[in-house]
Amino acid sequence: MIPRNLYNADHESFRDALRRFTEAEIAPHHTHWEEQGYVDRALWLKAGASGYLCPTMPEEYGGVGVDESYSAIVLEELGRIGASGPGFTLHSDIVAPYILHNGSEFLKAKYLPKMATGEMIGAIAMTEPGAGSDLQGVKTTAVKDGEDYILNGCKTFITNGWLCDLVIVVAKTSLTEGSKGISLFVVDTSMAGFTKGKRLHKMGMSAQDTSELFFDNVRVPVANLLGEEGRGFAYLMQELPWERLQIAISAVSTARAGLEWTVQYARDRKAFGKPIISLQTVAHTLAEIKTEIEVTQTFVDRCIEEKVAGKLDAATASMAKYWASEMQFRMLDKCVQLHGGYGYMHEYPIARAWADARVARIYGGTNEIMKELIARSL
Repeated sequence: MIPRNLYNADHESFRDALRRFTEAEIAPHHTHWEEQGYVDRALWLKAGASGYLCPTMPEEYGGVGVDESYSAIVLEELGRIGASGPGFTLHSDIVAPYILHNGSEFLKAKYLPKMATGEMIGAIAMTEPGAGSDLQGVKTTAVKDGEDYILNGCKTFITNGWLCDLVIVVAKTSLTEGSKGISLFVVDTSMAGFTKGKRLHKMGMSAQDTSELFFDNVRVPVANLLGEEGRGFAYLMQELPWERLQIAISAVSTARAGLEWTVQYARDRKAFGKPIISLQTVAHTLAEIKTEIEVTQTFVDRCIEEKVAGKLDAATASMAKYWASEMQFRMLDKCVQLHGGYGYMHEYPIARAWADARVARIYGGTNEIMKELIARSL
């Protein structure tokens, strides 16, 4: 197997500490969280106290100031134990960077330190009932009124939506300027007219709180405009490549976990008087799975290096997201098959991972949209 040269001794020390944290604080409770439909807020505070939230944020805002390779380790370790519930990376590596890169000093000082401690949980509200991958189709509006914007609309499929204390909302500040009419706002739950709908019951990722959000004449101070009015679409395009690479990182890690669970099962399960791993058809299928994972890992690692160097482009990130999410689902499906009837039982981690994996081909932009973005680079 080709060694991974992405990580050094400091990375591995971080991974070791994080692994102890996930095994003590997440793995024993995840089944309960799946049943209740969300992760306990206490976990967020523990993660914040241990330095696992917003690690890439500068120290002045409560972070550690490390690069995205440490965020990749968080994704890998959550994937290793099949922990799809904690929405840490969306909070730390999607929401927080929007504020850091585009927010005023007021917004950064107000929200980032509390996000780093886990006192405030962040979400981002892009998707609407009638607008998903096509962000220019959003109907939520923000109309200027003195020192406020009046926000109206609804959002759906919002990760961390049930627990969130603040949400970055994509809204139209002009109905006639297309992409230049989109702006971003930082909205928190203390604002009158902002309500949360029901938690959505999903096919997979049952411990990850996902909900609808409603905005009824919410007065958002001008100070909570993220960056410049009309620049929201540009900000989204800047941050989406990293979001898509995060999906790819998680996909490879979860597929690898699925392989490990399946290898162990194939060693323990007997048929015709011997472990099924000794059957050629099983061994060859496992060989196929291992090969696809390692090939994908090599590409994703290069993408992480490009991201750390500030060179990751949208088309390459789209390739990573598209390829890794498709690979993950295909490989986990093979793993389910090798488990036989047990692979369809919810108490087996492979069944939950398979159900969780399906959405990776949808969120962050559907894989059909990824192909379109890749095609534009030809």
